[in-house]
Formats: sequence, structure tokens, C-alpha cells
Amino acid sequence: MDRKKLIDDGFTGFRAFSNLEINRIPQGPGIFAVLIPEGFQPVFLAKSTAGRFKKKDPSLKPAEVAAEWVDGADILYVGKAGIGSKGNRGLRRQIQELVDFGQGKPPGHWDGRLLWQLGDARSLLVAWKELPPDQVNRAEAECHAAFHAVHGTLPFANLVQARAKN
Repeated sequence: MDRKKLIDDGFTGFRAFSNLEINRIPQGPGIFAVLIPEGFQPVFLAKSTAGRFKKKDPSLKPAEVAAEWVDGADILYVGKAGIGSKGNRGLRRQIQELVDFGQGKPPGHWDGRLLWQLGDARSLLVAWKELPPDQVNRAEAECHAAFHAVHGTLPFANLVQARAKN
């Protein structure tokens, strides 16, 4: 599971958070991945730039963050974007919320929080793949399983293994 595999699987985008044009991201459901850019060297910050979740600081000790790092992997996080109960969610909104979280805005969840404890996190790349709503959960779980099969662990910022729901 790497950048080439994502491209082969139909992922598009591969844009840095720093110059992401949010309106170019599809509004439909799908999965997305956060990757390191060429030459990225991890620096683990003492304090996260992410917003607080239920008044809790998202920061971990730098040694704890470093322990999650997966050497040799270019994928840092794989997430999903469903349509939501009101049909108004999707990739654009989910990725925008992830970016906002990294800029200190309070999130609705902790997903991907370790991304925002990396130095130069705004240089990280995001790629996405639109999918029919009934395929999103399975696709995320399959990406996690494929990454685990290669690296023996989940991507750096995925702290919980996704499971396909029936």
C-alpha cells in the first residue's frame, strides 16, 4: 500500500494541504489518504496545532507520536467520508474538517489528530477516491488491511483499525 497503489486504484488529487483548493474536491462519498511529500523528514512537535476535542488537548508526548511513525511508508492516514444522515457530507466536507482541525478549530472527532503534531504538516498531501455510499466502509477497511499486511501496523495517524460493516 503506497502512492503508486493509490494511483492505480483510482485516487486523484495529491494536493498539499497548504495549497488545497477545497472546491475542486468532489462532494460525494469516498475514501481519502494523507501522504508525505517527496523528501519529507518527520519532526514531532511538543504541542499539536489541532483544535481541542471536548476540551481535551489532542497533543501526545513527542516520544509517543514518534512511536507511531511507520518508517518507509508514504501513507500517513486513510479515512472515509460517507454521505451522512442528512446527505450533506462527503469528501469535500470531511477533508475541510480535517484541515480546519489542523488549524486549531474544534473538531467533531479526533480522527487523524497525529498529523497535526508533525512539523510542516501543511506540506502533507491529500488524495481521494469517490465511491458509492455502500462501498465506503469496506474500501477504508481494505486499505487499512492492505497497509497492515505490508507494514505490520496501521498508518501513522490511524489509531483504530477500520472494519467493514455489513
